[in-house]
Amino acid sequence: MSGAVAKLLETLDLETLEVNLFRGRSPQEGWQRVFGGQVIGQALVAATRTVEGRRPHSLHAYFLLPGDPSVPIIYEVDRIRDGRSFTTRRVLAIQHGAAIFSMSVSFHAEEPGLDHAFPAPGVPSPDALAGDDAMRAAMMPTMPGPVRAYFERERPIELRPVELQRYARREPMEPAFNVWIRATAPLPDDPAVHQAVLAYASDMMLLDTSLVPHGRSVFEKSIQAASLDHALWFHRPFRADDWLLYAQDSPSSSGGRGFSRGLIYDRAGRLVASVAQEGLIRERRGG
Repeated sequence: MSGAVAKLLETLDLETLEVNLFRGRSPQEGWQRVFGGQVIGQALVAATRTVEGRRPHSLHAYFLLPGDPSVPIIYEVDRIRDGRSFTTRRVLAIQHGAAIFSMSVSFHAEEPGLDHAFPAPGVPSPDALAGDDAMRAAMMPTMPGPVRAYFERERPIELRPVELQRYARREPMEPAFNVWIRATAPLPDDPAVHQAVLAYASDMMLLDTSLVPHGRSVFEKSIQAASLDHALWFHRPFRADDWLLYAQDSPSSSGGRGFSRGLIYDRAGRLVASVAQEGLIRERRGG
């Protein structure tokens, strides 16, 4: 297992403090705030540890305050409801005595049912796309220092963008973006681990799609970007250590906020998850 994936699994493996109370820590990698996907993944782990025999099918979250990576995050789980088919949990992430994040998670007992899904878009396979070296060459020049440092080191999630030219042209394009993602090393077989890793990865690059039609990127120093809310639905079983196509689009941006959606497919073209997010995309003023 790669060191980056081992560190990610360690980050997602929360410490139990008391019934319904957990503690998570952030990697010490020089970030000024906590990565949103980390908080989503940790909160999902906290909720899952209070439920037996059911898997999460949806989560809805709000980012309330920037997280402080220098101190632990306390996750408090409220056992809202345990029904015959569905279980509901609410999770608060707390730092410095204040809630920085709130999330509701719904769990569903497996059952048969009607089945349909949108087909996967026709894009090149990950094997036909440029790897990390080409992506870094295209993206690095415009990245802020901390972001560049992250992409220069070993990472737990590999990215292979389909529209890599989007980072080289700097011109308005159709508000859509496709990227193949996977963990950079094999994961344990536990489905809860794969769901937590996908929850972590689902916050990567999604907000950036709302800047595609403007020829801009969250990696520009002149753009202030932050996730405001996040919703994720799990539809079918998957492995996060095999390639998943993250097909994203952005129906709207206005008033300093961008709205993006994502459909996540496995290599067989099965729709395994859906995502929606609104985020701040504000131009910095006065330099």
